[in-house]
Amino acid sequence: MGKVAAYWGPDGDAVRCGLCPHRCRIAEGKAGICGVRENRGGTLFAATYGKVAAVAVDPVEKKPLFHFHPGARILSIGSVGCNFRCEFCQNYHLVLRQAPVEPVRIEELLRTARRENSVGIAYTYNEPFIQFEFVLECSKAFRAAGMKNVLVTNGYVNPDPLAELLPFVDAMNIDLKSMDPAFYRKICGGDLDPVLATIRAAAKATHVELTTLLYTGHNDADDQVRKVVDFVAETDREIPLHISRYFPAHRATAPPTPPDRLGAAYRIARERLPYVYVGNAHLPGAEDTVCPACHATVLRREGYHVDACGLSGDRCAACGARLRFVV
Repeated sequence: MGKVAAYWGPDGDAVRCGLCPHRCRIAEGKAGICGVRENRGGTLFAATYGKVAAVAVDPVEKKPLFHFHPGARILSIGSVGCNFRCEFCQNYHLVLRQAPVEPVRIEELLRTARRENSVGIAYTYNEPFIQFEFVLECSKAFRAAGMKNVLVTNGYVNPDPLAELLPFVDAMNIDLKSMDPAFYRKICGGDLDPVLATIRAAAKATHVELTTLLYTGHNDADDQVRKVVDFVAETDREIPLHISRYFPAHRATAPPTPPDRLGAAYRIARERLPYVYVGNAHLPGAEDTVCPACHATVLRREGYHVDACGLSGDRCAACGARLRFVV
């Protein structure tokens, strides 16, 4: 059945969704670009409210979040649909609504999180903002229970729903796919500016980490990497940046990101940013955290194994400098 959606209004013989920047005009019996917000009899419904396609308990590093409760486990849920159409999508079976969904109650999720000794819940796998109503209600319940809420998102949401949800969000990993507006339009089916606005707003309100997937031949040139790095540095240079290796998936057939491109991007980013990591590839030292003040290694990572060898709370054990960690 779903639930009556938030952020919409009538538009002639249709309805207009105001959740994300697409602002879809949705005719009777149809859904928006996301595929899950439906016009039923002149009312917009969140069709996948309380329905999940994936439930797991993951290391928080898998989100990826490297500076938020290192080594913790987190209950992770996802549904179906997305308001982007990235040609390299790794979870396209969810985006295209090819996976079955099952109903779930928030009370069940709370019990699972407690049983699994989870730090909280991550809304991930597909785009969580298109499940806004359920994510908001679930986030309030987890906050009331003393647990954390994490969003893994493309950042394509309008300011008002973002502002309503942010007070209940403890951490976000936001994709910054490129600083090229044409890349967003052609490759992802969206616009860049709303994503940048989301990053800026979120960085003022909660813990934020960013992920940039290097899509071979499309956004991996040095000048394109520098534009991403410059934006991060100008927003908040201590935001951790994850540079992720691309592998062919969905409609993308370009070869995997070459290791030398990953290494070059890592070096470029480290010129301006203290916290840079390489994911989906083995680049020695590129998953470790180094103290920006004394250059001691404070946290070593190997896959999802974490050794907080030089971290004392949120400080460097060697020099005492406070570091950008939520512990």
